[in-house]
Formats: sequence, C-alpha cells, structure tokens
Amino acid sequence: MRSSQANDFVKIPASENESWGFWGTMGGHASIAWPIAMAQISKATGGPPESIRVFLDSSHGRHFADSVQDALLNSHDMHEAVAEAIEKWMSWKIGRLTQRSYGIPKGLPYLTGFVIQSGIDQDCS
Repeated sequence: MRSSQANDFVKIPASENESWGFWGTMGGHASIAWPIAMAQISKATGGPPESIRVFLDSSHGRHFADSVQDALLNSHDMHEAVAEAIEKWMSWKIGRLTQRSYGIPKGLPYLTGFVIQSGIDQDCS
C-alpha cells in the first residue's frame, strides 16, 4: 500500500480505490483533495486514518466527493470546499432506516457514523 505524508507527524494512507469512491469522483483534483479530506475528516470525527480511507474508498466516499464538488462551485479553495462538505455531512443525523440497514446508532452525525461503520467493516473483512 502506498502512503503519502500530509505533515511530519501523521501518515496518511493512500486510496486503494482510485477508479471509484472519493478519489475517482474527484478526478484531477484527487491528489490535492485526498490529504485535505483525510485530515479534516479525522479532526471532525476523531476517526483513525484507516477507517477514513475505507470510508473515502466506498460508495459513501463517492457521495462525499459529490458534496465537495458542489462546494467547489462556490469556492475555489479545496480546504474550504472540504470543510463545507464536512459541515453538511455532520449536520445530517442517522435515522431509523439507516440504523436498521447499517447498524449505526440513530442520532449520530452522518459522517461520524459512516467513518465508524467503515472501520468496523474493515475489521470484519
């Protein structure tokens, strides 16, 4: 597995799904957006890097990338666009249907719930 350095202290795992998920959806912006998304999602959710990588590589990561792309229409700064997408995903709460489908506790912020679920899915595989 490749990895890149966001700074001297945190090793950021590289995508393992560059054709789909967050990376594939971000296209030409992916190499810039990936470390920003990893760092900001970690700060917002407290999730470990591997769980965040699994989330971003998933279909939910693709949908998160759609939110970042939407935010880029309003901002030319990737940091701001990722922050706006995170704010949006943190404002949504896990509902009853998502709780039943994924086992994520009802009421958790959407982003936190799916990062946690991604870590559980990784541990089970």
